Amino acid sequence: MAKTEGQKLKLLYLKDYLCKNTDETHPVSAHTLLEHLEHLGIKAERKSLYSDLTSLSNYGLEIVYRRSPPEGYYVKNRDFELSELKFLIDAVLSSRFLSPKHSAQLIRKLASLSSIHEAALLRREIVLAGRVKSESEEAFSAVDQIHEAIARNRRIRFRYFDWGMDLQKHFRPGLYEASPYALLWDDENYYLVAHSDKHGLTHYRVDKMEDISLTTEARRVTEETAAFDPGIYSKEMFGMYRGQRLNLKLRFDASLAGVVVDRFGKDILMTPDGEGRFTMQTKVVLSPNFFAWLCRFAGRASIVHPPQAVEAFRDYCQKILSAITADQP
Repeated sequence: MAKTEGQKLKLLYLKDYLCKNTDETHPVSAHTLLEHLEHLGIKAERKSLYSDLTSLSNYGLEIVYRRSPPEGYYVKNRDFELSELKFLIDAVLSSRFLSPKHSAQLIRKLASLSSIHEAALLRREIVLAGRVKSESEEAFSAVDQIHEAIARNRRIRFRYFDWGMDLQKHFRPGLYEASPYALLWDDENYYLVAHSDKHGLTHYRVDKMEDISLTTEARRVTEETAAFDPGIYSKEMFGMYRGQRLNLKLRFDASLAGVVVDRFGKDILMTPDGEGRFTMQTKVVLSPNFFAWLCRFAGRASIVHPPQAVEAFRDYCQKILSAITADQP
């Protein structure tokens, strides 16, 4: 490497080495840094090294000199703390949407944002085996294409499949066409919210979409899509299951106040309803998933109004009871 070229790159090499190889428990000495530069064919003196470290600090890289053993220089603050990287890696591991291959790739990239010593610690804590993950290797490219379609205001075409008892993909007839509006994360899966000429505003699981292509047509704008709010949509849906959208009055045991806040947020009004109970009103899409959510609380949650919602919940519970009794010898 030419001397002048090496000098121009010296600061970049130092920054790269410090970020990759140092942390609070693994500082490096000035001698080690000089040896690293010499290995790259760059001659440097201790005095110029101190000047370079000062320049990097002025640039924004927080370099600290540790005086207690082990002594040396290390990068203190990074874009992500170790605890933040652990959180992100846990999110990747718990995502059913990501295939094992993509999970491993993302985890490697996240680990590379720490020092090599912390990255090794992160990798030791990772367990992919035994986790239920998507088998779709096209999911990442599908997300890119959907984002592109939204940005370019285009409709998309795609094929959609279901898993059969033979554990094989079974594609539904024909090509689907829809106007994409948002990607939402719910119940460990990624969903596309889109407008379909047949179903209106609806959603599709991204990992079940294949052969996505953009059309030359602009997205359809309707009264429903113009008023679309991703936050409200995801709050009203239980398990992204479509059904009749109603304004419900619900009754809960007081012990479930925290559960209600977790699900519906703090912008709700809890009205006392006798000793140890309260009622609240919210819009919800009636679905088996919503009824199953109510059943989790074993009689401590119920629907008060409207009557058709009460009747639908009663029918759901009776079907469960019938299925249990039908299985008895």
